Amino acid sequence: MTNVDAYITNIEGTQGEIMTVLNDIIMNNDRMESKLRYGIPFYFQKSWVCYLNPLKMGGIELCFLRAIELSNENGLLDFKKRKQVAGITYSSLEDINLTHLIPVIQEALILDESVKYESKRNK
Repeated sequence: MTNVDAYITNIEGTQGEIMTVLNDIIMNNDRMESKLRYGIPFYFQKSWVCYLNPLKMGGIELCFLRAIELSNENGLLDFKKRKQVAGITYSSLEDINLTHLIPVIQEALILDESVKYESKRNK
């Protein structure tokens, strides 16, 4: 059991159920790895791709670190006044629509694999 698996196991109720399902979907890619960073699960391949953020008011936000570079064709990604990171908020298991979610994850993985991340901080 990884640190991320142990963390998710300790989350109770709907948040724990949502995190379990999202973790399984994300980790379905063989090259994806997970680590706890800043007290929450982060997922990476060559660089950080996404993370699961438990929300104080309930639900889970699946955030993509390079969302500004994603097409967001289906309009799922919400930037919430952030410049680069955007997420999809899930309040229940029924909110998880694989038809819409899988393409976003795949696009984020292709971006990570094909375009080297360059920090915008010092520019």
